[in-house]
Amino acid sequence: MTDGWLFLLRWFHFLAGITWIGMLYYFNFVQVPFFAGADAPVRTGMITGGLVSRALWWFRWGAMLTFITGWLYLLHRIGQLGGVQSFFNTPYGWSIFIGGILGTLMWFNVWFIIWPAQQVVMASATRVKEGGQAIPEAAARGARGGVASRTNTMLSIPMLFFMGAASHFPGLFSPTARGMKSAMMIVFAIILVIVEGNAVVGPATPDKASAGKKLLSTVNGTLWAGFVLTAIFVIALKIIFG
Repeated sequence: MTDGWLFLLRWFHFLAGITWIGMLYYFNFVQVPFFAGADAPVRTGMITGGLVSRALWWFRWGAMLTFITGWLYLLHRIGQLGGVQSFFNTPYGWSIFIGGILGTLMWFNVWFIIWPAQQVVMASATRVKEGGQAIPEAAARGARGGVASRTNTMLSIPMLFFMGAASHFPGLFSPTARGMKSAMMIVFAIILVIVEGNAVVGPATPDKASAGKKLLSTVNGTLWAGFVLTAIFVIALKIIFG
C-alpha cells in the first residue's frame, strides 16, 4: 500500500512538475523574447485576450501541485529511511533535499513575486485597452516579476540535476561527520540568500538593474548562470563531503 501511495505521489509530482517547468520555459524562452520585439497593441492583445492569464493559471497551479506532492513524497521517504538523521546520512537524502529546497524557493517566487506582479501588469494592460491610464507601478512590478522568473529558470537547472542525481548518481558524494553536514547547510543557505537577494533586492528595471540582474536579462546569461550554479553546488559538496 505504501509503495503504491508513493508511486502515485511521484507520478503526480512528475506531471505537475513538467507542466510547471514547461510553462516557465515557455515564458522565458518564447513569450518574453517575443514581447520584446512585438508592437504594444500585440502585447496588450495577448495579455487582455486571455492567453497570458491562461498560461499563468497552469504555471502557478502546476507549481503548487509540484510543491505539495514533492514535500509529501519527501516526508514519506524520510520516514522510510529511518528518520531525519538517517536520511541525511545518504547521498540520496542530500540530493533530494537540495533539489527540494531549490524547488521550494522557486514555488515561493511563483506565488509571492511573479504572480502578484503579473496581476498588476494584466490589470494595467486592461486599463489601457479600455482607454485609461496604465498603472504607474506596473512597469517596475513587471520587471521584478521578470527577474524572479529568470531566477527560477536559473534555479531549475541545479534543481533538476539534483532531483535526477538522487536516484541516478548516488556516487556523486558521501556525507560524513555532523560538522561537515552543518558546513554544507551553511554554504547552501549563503548561496541561496545571494541568489534570492539578487531577485528581490534593489531596482529591477533595466536602466537601474544590478550586474546580477543584467546577467539574467538574456536567455544565454540565465542558462550559463544555471550551469555555473550547478557546478558551484557540486564542487561545494565534493569539497565538504569528499
